[in-house]
Amino acid sequence: MVERDTTLPTMAAESKRLVILALIANVGIAITKFGAAAISGSSAMLSEGIHSLADSANQLFLLRGHAASRYDASVQHPYGRGMEIYFWSFMVAVFLFVGGSVLSIVMGVDKIRHPHGHGGEGFWLSMGVLVIAALFEGLIAFRPALKQFNKQRAGRTITKTVKESKDPSLLVVLFEDSAAIVGLFIAAVGLTAAYLTENALWDGIASVLIGLLLAGVAFILAIEMKSLLIGESATREERAKIRTAALSVGEVKTVDRLLTMQLAPDEILVTMDLDFDEGIGGDDIESAIVEIEQRISEAVPSATRIFIEPVDR
Repeated sequence: MVERDTTLPTMAAESKRLVILALIANVGIAITKFGAAAISGSSAMLSEGIHSLADSANQLFLLRGHAASRYDASVQHPYGRGMEIYFWSFMVAVFLFVGGSVLSIVMGVDKIRHPHGHGGEGFWLSMGVLVIAALFEGLIAFRPALKQFNKQRAGRTITKTVKESKDPSLLVVLFEDSAAIVGLFIAAVGLTAAYLTENALWDGIASVLIGLLLAGVAFILAIEMKSLLIGESATREERAKIRTAALSVGEVKTVDRLLTMQLAPDEILVTMDLDFDEGIGGDDIESAIVEIEQRISEAVPSATRIFIEPVDR
């Protein structure tokens, strides 16, 4: 049984850059939204401020996950702590639901039950803040995340790419910023309707819709992170490449068993039971295993821990 242990920081570094960009954008946007909400008294604007504040906290969760996931292996954590990034990403989903969705819905329902004001206080200021927030969200946070996501798609459908993605930071930033842009549109429509009808009821409805939007995003993220937390295999394409790499070595007859598990966005655990040609000695098998490992690492660079066991006949 042979183990190979390497690190591949490229994906993690790119994801961390996206998280930092999103954090900068969300902190600035949250400040402006809360200021506009204080002046206008808009519950939709306050919901948007809470949304951006929740997003900012979520970026801190992700940064913590990135830091912890790079810790070296230890006796207590023999495969390292790469999967901790999935835990903190799951916490993002929980916080987005509790800290964003529930509060927005509660404030919106209160505004619907007790509408106050005529909906025009600070209207133009609020709309200006929404436009600025949309520019920040779109250019600083969403655009780089979408660019990286499209790079990972490589011709696949969006649904399949999301399902097979092993990079939680990318998914969190992409979904959060998508929800933020849609939420800004909902807030703008609600504020405009309240302004034109002079009825703050529309402001409360917008707040509820923003809360429901955040609940949907939180649910999707929770489902994806749960799958990774409990031990998700490598993609079908990666498994096929690993199997092909092993069979490309002449001494290998068949792959009896191939098991994989995602340890981190850029780390895959591979265990294989291989049937070697009859008559070859132990030294030849050992040399063949070394060659198999090299070929697997070339075919799938994220396969950082490889265990190969010859089948006893």
